[in-house]
Amino acid sequence: MIRILALLMLPVAAMAEVPQGPPNADFTPAFPEQARAPALPATSVTVETFANDLENPWGIAPLPGGQFLVTERPGRMRVVNADGSISAPLQGLPEIVATGQGGLLDVAVSPGFAQDRTIFWTYSKSVRGGFVTAAARGTLGADGVVSNAVDIFVQDNPVRNGRHFGSRIIPMADGTVWITTGDRGAGDSGTLVQDVTTTHGKVIRVNADGSVPGDNPFVGRDGDDQIWSLGHRNMQGAAIGPGGLWTIEHGPRGGDELNQPQSGRNYGWPLVSYGINYRGSDVGDGLARAPQFEEPVYYWDPVIAPGGMMFYDGPYRDWRGDLLIASLNPGALVRLKMSGGRVVGEERLLTDVGRVRDVEVLEDGSVLVLIDSGRGAVLRVTPG
Repeated sequence: MIRILALLMLPVAAMAEVPQGPPNADFTPAFPEQARAPALPATSVTVETFANDLENPWGIAPLPGGQFLVTERPGRMRVVNADGSISAPLQGLPEIVATGQGGLLDVAVSPGFAQDRTIFWTYSKSVRGGFVTAAARGTLGADGVVSNAVDIFVQDNPVRNGRHFGSRIIPMADGTVWITTGDRGAGDSGTLVQDVTTTHGKVIRVNADGSVPGDNPFVGRDGDDQIWSLGHRNMQGAAIGPGGLWTIEHGPRGGDELNQPQSGRNYGWPLVSYGINYRGSDVGDGLARAPQFEEPVYYWDPVIAPGGMMFYDGPYRDWRGDLLIASLNPGALVRLKMSGGRVVGEERLLTDVGRVRDVEVLEDGSVLVLIDSGRGAVLRVTPG
């Protein structure tokens, strides 16, 4: 009898969850791998400070020669050198409004940067009637000046609050650019998120010059032809992985979502959610899902408040193909083990370093993470 009990107990121990506290909502996942994946074995990592004295760093992108572009939300972009030293702020950026959660946000480098010196960034922009999320491109000179700066996307329907700007930007080798936007803090009354004539709470796809690709799902229809997918709340993470684009978005109290947005599909916000409103009431009609909406690949309740993310393609074998996600609250580097497009395990690392805003995987297998604070830093994390 003792032997039988031991055998029965082994799977229970193996399937233990990451410690995260009770959920806010009582929803049942749509499929077994959708939430609270089994805890992965702890990874031994070395953590060192690569750069510091950055004010609320938000996005990071690699340059040739071991340098990196880093944005600071108050409106500065800097070069971090291979030795961790930091340049003066780059000149030539447009006017950036640092209000609430807005400011200078993500940064990315053209796939052809060695030839064209093009960089891309997202930021909060003041327009008549309020503030919007915008995306721009420019040419980075060797003298630290960004020239030819021009917007390639400007969100419509400005809002005067400073919430939920998104956003991430990913330029692709085919000349298209992915941009994620937020619902601008509209809560569960955010009808613009479900309106395909607006760009609130959408995955946006444009060409590098701001024109619209002819194969976008809403081209030729009565919608906004920049839109790829809709029904998102506040996407602050995006990455290219198996099957194309993946995004991650903030839920309210519970309901942070990992999605793989498909052309023309609707992801439900604010009509369905695996979370509840901050005040404790139901989101919409209190439904987690409905047949007309796509299911998230994975969700968290309680939330992790996700920032940037990246698939690990480095030499450390145990992490290869895993998704690394920045967590702002409670603060961590979250690792998801992926298999066949599903999440099969989760690990929380760096749970004592504060708000992790972005992630960058390096060729040597180490990982840079941005610590979002008034005296922020870039940490180098080496697994194994």
